[in-house]
Amino acid sequence: MSTPTVAIGALGGTIASTSSADDGSEIVPTLSASSLAAAVPGLDAVASVRAETLATLPSPSLDEPTIMRALAWARSAVEAGATGVVLTQGTDTLEESAYLLDLFWDRQEPLVVTGAMRSSQAAGADGPANLLTAVRCAVETASRERGVLVAFDDEIHQARWVSKTDSMSTSAFRSAVFGPIGRCVEAEVVYGVPAGRVPALRLSRGAESEDPRVPLVATYLGDDGYVLDAIRSDDIDGIVIAGFGAGHVSARMAEAVGRLARQVPVVFASRTGSGPTGRAMYGYPGSEIDLVARGAVGAGWLSPVKARLLLWALALRGPVARADVVAEFEVRGRP
Repeated sequence: MSTPTVAIGALGGTIASTSSADDGSEIVPTLSASSLAAAVPGLDAVASVRAETLATLPSPSLDEPTIMRALAWARSAVEAGATGVVLTQGTDTLEESAYLLDLFWDRQEPLVVTGAMRSSQAAGADGPANLLTAVRCAVETASRERGVLVAFDDEIHQARWVSKTDSMSTSAFRSAVFGPIGRCVEAEVVYGVPAGRVPALRLSRGAESEDPRVPLVATYLGDDGYVLDAIRSDDIDGIVIAGFGAGHVSARMAEAVGRLARQVPVVFASRTGSGPTGRAMYGYPGSEIDLVARGAVGAGWLSPVKARLLLWALALRGPVARADVVAEFEVRGRP
């Protein structure tokens, strides 16, 4: 009996890292996609694998153009007959890569992102198990029409909500508010919610090579807007502010937000790690009501890094009107 075809694209990261030191320290990405697949017991019983190395980078060195090239590769793999696609990468930026892919993934077939917290030479290496779970997820019919998924530690998460929440644990990925949508139990992928997703953004021809500049600035105790005022509005395409609580900033920072919002799109998100930006609770200078009145847009339930990616993706189409930012965050920033 033939098995479905899954394309595995490797971008580097801990899952692909090895060490030349006796104690296994100082690991760096070295392994190819084929090597990763060959190290997974029983993988050939689940799928026929086409493995390709797309990059061999630590995840902090990944960037949006690299991920957009991976997106194009994944689309080509589906067009060539793959039942599903798996991308492996480092965990530091995995939540961002997965969400950027999800914004533009317009195929029914599953695109699953995974990685590892321990290198292949470490005791209890988690890479092979995570890769096997990801491939099982990719061939599961119930995974279709769910956009991009993150498979890690036998759990399946939506790219929009998942975050890396621990620097060392093998169970580092969590969807803080809404939880995982599925699990892999005894080789079976089980979902607890029906399939469905927000429609993908339309990607215009040639936009893959663009790289808008959308910085992320976190506020802090005593922030007087100095950093925000130092940013040239003609040098950016938009900006995201990671605010206190439900997206709040100081009164002086709010003045800087207002000055910048007259020039470029400004989005404010919550730096807390869970929960949405406010809409109508507080009315002091720097509150959500005040920031909206000054022209900023609330990110809703999106984390600061994902709000930044959504604004970056919108900027691929050229100058972004505030009304368009409001409309997209209203749809994509809520469950």
